[in-house]
Amino acid sequence: MSKGAAEKVTISLDAMGGDNAPVNEVAGAIETVENNDGINITLVGKAGLIEKELKKYSYNSSRINIFNAEEVIEMHESPAEAMRKKPDSSLVQGLKLCRSGEADGFLSAGNTGAVMAASLFTLGRIANVSRPTIGSRFPTERGISLVFDVGANVDCKPLHLLQFAVMGSVFANHIYGIDNPKVGLLSVGEEKSKGDAVTVETHELLEKSGLNFIGNVEGRDIMKGETHVIVCDGFTGNIVLKFAESVLSLLKTKFKDYADRGIINKLKVGMAYGTLKDILKDFDYQEYGGVPLLGVNGVSIIGHGRSSPRAIMNMAIKAEQMVRAGINDIIAQKIKDINEYKI
Repeated sequence: MSKGAAEKVTISLDAMGGDNAPVNEVAGAIETVENNDGINITLVGKAGLIEKELKKYSYNSSRINIFNAEEVIEMHESPAEAMRKKPDSSLVQGLKLCRSGEADGFLSAGNTGAVMAASLFTLGRIANVSRPTIGSRFPTERGISLVFDVGANVDCKPLHLLQFAVMGSVFANHIYGIDNPKVGLLSVGEEKSKGDAVTVETHELLEKSGLNFIGNVEGRDIMKGETHVIVCDGFTGNIVLKFAESVLSLLKTKFKDYADRGIINKLKVGMAYGTLKDILKDFDYQEYGGVPLLGVNGVSIIGHGRSSPRAIMNMAIKAEQMVRAGINDIIAQKIKDINEYKI
């Protein structure tokens, strides 16, 4: 259900997830409530450690609460086994707050597989959704492109990819304000006959879907910005995502190497620093926080393991936007409509 502008949105935050938990999580919670009047945060995790971090700050205690959860799911643990052995983990308990209605959305920078599994197990799927999907934003020559799936589903059937396109289109429309988003299918060529059997069959489904499907797109098209939503299986999408994440590090290294070659070069880079910073900002994961898990019956955002306080705040903002837009209700209706086409 969506919430009106006058109502506060409560976000449960896995305070023990992430490489620098709970330090960054607490700092991110503080930054969130200081800069966003419509969000309250419930920090879920070891109360003693959380309280110790909170004492470093002056903050409105009515807008940040603590829910004690003594167990922690580590990055290396098997998702299914961790959920079974650690029911009192910060991850599971944070999601249970959403299921009970005590929170409207959930954030975690912890074990990605565990977040996906726990979200699906605890919140369930939206009606008629076969598989939830995670998608990521990519900067382009003209705005953004969203790629679904980037790791939740390694092996996909055509119906799964069709539903990813539906959910991605809803997200692009209602979160990024893109009217009638253009949908592309990632393949090895633009012709509809190109690709493996799954890709060819998916192309046929997308043509009948009623979505604004523009056909196959290739890897080189992702950052052109001519396609708003690009669908692929999670194996391919995750490789694309990890490669894109490496671009920012490469560019920073190249600029540093150039500056280190002499004082003149250093001055050139220094003079262009402001411009370079603004340009590279689009490549920085901190600016868009985390990736949404679409298709579960709730709002769940998965962050990078090394999420900074700023990244956590941006995750919270994204969760608030999804809650206020009533994303899940819209997805449920769109998926129902697709099913009625008997595709």
